[in-house]
Amino acid sequence: MRSKKKSKWKVIGYSLLGLFIVIVAAIGFEYYQLQPHTHFKNVPVVAGNADKTKQQSNSKQQSNTNAPEFNILLMGSDARPGETIGHSDTMMLMHVDLGKNQINAVSIPRDTRVHLDGYGYTKLTSAQYILQADKGPKEGIKEAVKVISDFTGVPINYYVETNFEGLQGAVDALGGIEMYVPTDVTINNQVIYPGTHHFDGQMVLALARERHSLANGDYGRQQEQLEALKGIAKAAISPSNITKLPSLVNSLSKYIIDTNMSTSDMASLGLALKDFDANKQLHYEQLPGTDKSMYDDILKANNDEIIIDPDQMKSIIDKNFQN
Repeated sequence: MRSKKKSKWKVIGYSLLGLFIVIVAAIGFEYYQLQPHTHFKNVPVVAGNADKTKQQSNSKQQSNTNAPEFNILLMGSDARPGETIGHSDTMMLMHVDLGKNQINAVSIPRDTRVHLDGYGYTKLTSAQYILQADKGPKEGIKEAVKVISDFTGVPINYYVETNFEGLQGAVDALGGIEMYVPTDVTINNQVIYPGTHHFDGQMVLALARERHSLANGDYGRQQEQLEALKGIAKAAISPSNITKLPSLVNSLSKYIIDTNMSTSDMASLGLALKDFDANKQLHYEQLPGTDKSMYDDILKANNDEIIIDPDQMKSIIDKNFQN
């Protein structure tokens, strides 16, 4: 289940960190007016069926929990500094339930086969690049968000796209992290064995990018990215790192390419999840699929793509994004 192509500048995993980067940045902003249950009463819908979001809100009110729920799309771009367009090399949908203090996360493989209206069939990772080249950087990202919402059937309230500097910068600002490695990984001819290790930003970056030495390819890489996410979240709330948080706050703009979340949205989300335990309160799944050589209408040639089973996807989406 992995693509055979290598790309020097393909950087995976940064959108996984987008949510927790804004959480880290927001921990110090304890403003009364930003209390999450008040702040997120009315959330936007940037893509998908707004009625589904309203149904979720009404369900919460009827159950007297009065706790908001919303969906966030995290995206990671491979665009280098100075570039205005890129590929969405990581895509993760998250359902945030503030009542349960729970996050359900579902990763979407970058090579997923999708149909773009007006363009034809191609890989999901290419959708943003194609749309940005055609419609411009800002509008292209919004259109790419809509493609993911249409494909999964999940209404998207917020989106955060980060660049490839985000992971290394966040880890180094925290003085490194303790990260669990679930399986053997080969980095620059060095084997990293399973277990918990202390890594700096450069090594975490390398682990988040590596897939060719992993048995499950991109799916194995998604697991590495998840462990990096957990390590950063744990380090960020450690008392010894509180003094390092301002450096993350000051660097936040470098990590985010585009988002519809305001500073107050980020601060309020940080207040809601500052005590979040990723090992206990994060439920994570991957969309399963089959790797096939398929005709790509953009490339005008066959391309390795992942065909997602629609029934399995519906089951996973319903479980993680329905009340």
